[in-house]
Formats: sequence, C-alpha cells, structure tokens
Amino acid sequence: MTLGELPVAWSLPTEDAQAGWRALWWSVGPDSELAVMLVHERNLRRSPHIKGWVGWSVPAPCDGILIVVSSGVERRTTVKGITEWTSHLALLSWSRFLLASGRTRRGQNGTWERNAVVYSPGGYPVSHFCIGDDIDYVVTDRTDGIWTSYGDEGIYGHHPQSSAGLARWNTDGAHTWNPQGRLPVWPLGGSAAATEEAMVWLAWYSHKGSFLSRVDPTNGQVTSYRNPLKDTDGIAVRGTRMILTHRFHNRPDIELSRAELIDDTWVITTQEKLHLPGPVVMRCAQGRDGNLWLRGGDTWTRIEA
Repeated sequence: MTLGELPVAWSLPTEDAQAGWRALWWSVGPDSELAVMLVHERNLRRSPHIKGWVGWSVPAPCDGILIVVSSGVERRTTVKGITEWTSHLALLSWSRFLLASGRTRRGQNGTWERNAVVYSPGGYPVSHFCIGDDIDYVVTDRTDGIWTSYGDEGIYGHHPQSSAGLARWNTDGAHTWNPQGRLPVWPLGGSAAATEEAMVWLAWYSHKGSFLSRVDPTNGQVTSYRNPLKDTDGIAVRGTRMILTHRFHNRPDIELSRAELIDDTWVITTQEKLHLPGPVVMRCAQGRDGNLWLRGGDTWTRIEA
C-alpha cells in the first residue's frame, strides 16, 4: 500500500475558526457544489465522548451560515431557525436545501414529530415534515428525491417507513419509495450513499454481510450486489468502476479501494492508503457522479473513480 496526499478542494477559513464558527453538517449537490453549515460554538454543546465535528450538537434553535462552493466561488447565506439536534444537510434544486435531525418521536396524538425542514434560497424555513427515525444517511437525487437509510433503532422501531431500512421522500414529505422485499436480506443499518447521474447507490449492512444497492428513481427497480469491502464509509460509482473507502477513526488516514464490475460482481482491483489534511470521523464521504468527496478535519478533498 502506498501513502499519498490528495489536493484540497476547500477548507474552513482560519478567520472563521478563530471567530468561533464550527463547520458541522455538509453535503455535495448534483452539480458538484459543496455545501457546509457553520454554527457558532456559543450555540453548541460538545460531547466529551465523541471525537471530531460529529461531537458538536445543537441543543436549542439557533441561526447559522450556509457556505456553498461551486467552481471555486464561495456563496454565504444566513440560515434562520436551525432546529435542535439537527444532524444532516442535503441540497435541493433552485438553491433550496434540507436540514434534518436523525431522530424523531411519536407524539401523544399518535403522529410523528417533524424532523426535516426545507429552506428557501434566502435561508428561511418553508416546510416541515417527518422522514423517519434513526437516520444514518441522507442524499438527494437530480429530481429532488430525498433518499434515507436507517439504523437498527429505526428499522426495529415503530416508525413504519424506517422499518424497511431504505426509503425515498419528496420535498412535501410524502413517502415515495421503499424496497418492498427487493433486497437480498433485511438491512441492519446504512453505511454510505452516492449518486451516479439519475441512479442512487446505497451501501448498507445486515446480519448476513454488507451490500450495495443501485436504485433507478424512474421505476423504483433495485439491483443489489455484495459489497467487496466490509466496512465502507464512502462510495463513488462511474459505470463499471467504483471507489470505496474505510476510515481509521480520528486519524488522518483512510484506506481507498478501487473495484471493477466483473461478471455481475464487484471485485477489488487495487488498494492504497491516503493521507487527508485532518482526522476522519463519521460521515466523512459522499459520492457524486464518479467523484468521492472526503472530509478530514475542516478540509475537503475530491478523488475520481
């Protein structure tokens, strides 16, 4: 295995960090625009047990700053009314975006609390709805489909749309897809997500191993494969080529595997160790159209499949 360093795509400016702003949730849009949400540390709570940026949480509603970087140009938008315990960010069309909490509860009237918010281009909340409980990953497709994978507490809990392990929603909060028995086994949790043009790829694991599922949003058809890498943090797909990553938690190194689709099976062809500019923790990667975006500390890099 070789040790290489990746070129930097974007990094949190020093002046923002010195002013107390923390880079929390992030995502990449269908047009390869990087989005990062900043929240001031005075509005955050730090867990003594969780390393890296995922250890920061929002205990009460507050405002933030959304930074979107596209073709080297940085745009900033003040975001109003970020709800408590937000943990996911995803980009939508027309410069809108989604913020979501990973957890929800059923109220006394039997309805589930709303844990997802669609924001206007100006940074104001415009709609609220529920997208399931115990969300592991969120990724959006080119037609504003919101794809979610769930952890074991959601799958074995009581929320009806979380129990299938994977789901799709629209921006009105309607549940528009589930696997309907088309997966090889019942999922136990999600581990990574990516898009390849119109297609969506979801990596998940079960009691019987790890899998990769490609979903066609136009007809809901699912094609599943055995995952050639047991512990996967990130995937990116381009045709018959795939790259997969495995992190070494809170260290700046990752293992990068390249795979080829041979006789309907993904086969790892090469592996190498890459050095990122900062420590790697949960939700460190997202794939878009054959490019894998990686976060190390407060710096983002990109690598092609």
